[in-house]
Amino acid sequence: METKKVWFVTGASKGLGKTLVIELLKQGYNVVGTSRSNSSLTDAIGEHENFLPLELDIVHDEEVKEAVQKAVDQFGRIDVVVNNAGYSQIGALEELSDEEARTNFDVNVFGSLNVIRHTAPHLRQQQSGHIFNIASIGGLVGNFPAFGIYCATKFAVAGFTEALAVEMKPFGVHTTLVYPGYFRTEFLTAGSAKTPTTPLDAYVSARESEAQHLQEINGNQPNDPQKGIELLIKVSQLDNPPVHLVMGADAYEMVQQKINLLQQETEKWKELTFSTGF
Repeated sequence: METKKVWFVTGASKGLGKTLVIELLKQGYNVVGTSRSNSSLTDAIGEHENFLPLELDIVHDEEVKEAVQKAVDQFGRIDVVVNNAGYSQIGALEELSDEEARTNFDVNVFGSLNVIRHTAPHLRQQQSGHIFNIASIGGLVGNFPAFGIYCATKFAVAGFTEALAVEMKPFGVHTTLVYPGYFRTEFLTAGSAKTPTTPLDAYVSARESEAQHLQEINGNQPNDPQKGIELLIKVSQLDNPPVHLVMGADAYEMVQQKINLLQQETEKWKELTFSTGF
């Protein structure tokens, strides 16, 4: 590297975030890592002269503003932003409370927007930078029983990231929307995924999907986190990085299935679609 880029990574104490920060530090980057608990950051990553751990709840806008300023004060700039913090709220739509649904949106959607709001001015003014918004294959494919709210948050991330990409492009800032498949991290463990407070027995498919994810898929995910974060670092070094980045053969297959479904349904109902014109 000609100069040490400064990375700002949320959700850095576990999962892909932790793996990313450790590799970045190994490669000599300057890194700001955030988590709701500072001790969890130091326990997971340790102390490094080019690492700034920050305790941050991304749902609080003023806290995010202060964290971004601390990062700039420490390293002079921010070059790469990774909106990685988030969690999965499991539950059928009917059985989830208003609070459960809104809290998932607060973290996965509005938390990322807070980070974008306060990092974008620095990237825009320096006329360079890269924003990675970590969505999920569930941000493109939503037919997972019991994961409707989580998928909805990631669909939202996908939507605003597409807009962000064209908004930031004139300032020389790249934006990449990441659709990871299943990676072998703590994402589906009890401490990360939340189950519904008042489950309803009627939703058999939701309970089966929940059990499959927490008991069968968890620990057996097909994708390697280390390879995933090495891909992110590689993409950050490209002159013309993609706006849409699908990670994992499983995610690729689900994308193809969604494309085929849309093509089939739009053609099947084409006559009705065209019937609305003057």
